[in-house]
Amino acid sequence: MNLSLALRLGRISNLPTVWTNVLVGALLAGAGLADARLAWLLPALSLYYVGGMFLNDAYDREFDAAHRPERPIPAGLVSARQVFGWGYAMLGVGLAAVACASRGADGLPAWRACAAGLALAAAIVAYDLHHKAFALSPLVMGLCRVFVVVTAAAVVAPTLPAPVLLAAGALLCHLIGLTYIAKQEHLDRLGSLWPLAFLAVPLLYGLWLAQTDGASRLTWLAWACYVATLTFALARLRRRWPGDVPRAVVTLIAGMSLLDAVLLAGAGRPLAAMLAIAAFALTLFLQRWISGT
Repeated sequence: MNLSLALRLGRISNLPTVWTNVLVGALLAGAGLADARLAWLLPALSLYYVGGMFLNDAYDREFDAAHRPERPIPAGLVSARQVFGWGYAMLGVGLAAVACASRGADGLPAWRACAAGLALAAAIVAYDLHHKAFALSPLVMGLCRVFVVVTAAAVVAPTLPAPVLLAAGALLCHLIGLTYIAKQEHLDRLGSLWPLAFLAVPLLYGLWLAQTDGASRLTWLAWACYVATLTFALARLRRRWPGDVPRAVVTLIAGMSLLDAVLLAGAGRPLAAMLAIAAFALTLFLQRWISGT
């Protein structure tokens, strides 16, 4: 398997959104940007994401053969066996890296962090196995990103602070709305719009953060960018011209980093928030070269 094919299978254009999820979990749990544990967490949770994307293609190979024959496995560019092997290997290495990141003074990994890492792996596999037929698969997909935040936080702190739980809840609602759209991307049209109401939760939570005492202008800026991104995506869904649904999907994927910027700015982490805004721009740029879906 060559590098170009691996990047395509792993949808690496979306990796910056994983990095900002990690920053939300770790920094809202008390870490700093210079914390050495981030050097373990960022590659570890990147491996979870890429491994999950590999497994998504492997489990979807029959569906892709009928609806997306250009994908690597139905196109004959790589075997399902190879993709399965690499996918599960990356989940295993990711979990080992989480364990290393969570080692305490006694040299032993923190059991909560390891449990969160195992839950993340289980959620990824469950989604990849059943998302085509399971009505609640948007919830499972949302839980995958929630466990990214929770795993990063559990490496840093023995208990999850309230800001981490609220951030995870906001991210979950964003992902439910996003995944509902993505499930129908191959149809290039959308049915009922009511699941998109979940997107109101992170929108309102971000507004609350921006209005709290001590909120910075950066919080308002990040929130305004998030609102503009949602507006752009929802306008495409309402218009429903050819290509509008896929465009809305990749825009909302990148928008996760803007939501993370709101959460970080609202927590008094301006530098991290600016990095998250940059990650949004980087995701959109990379999506031009490597498909985000």
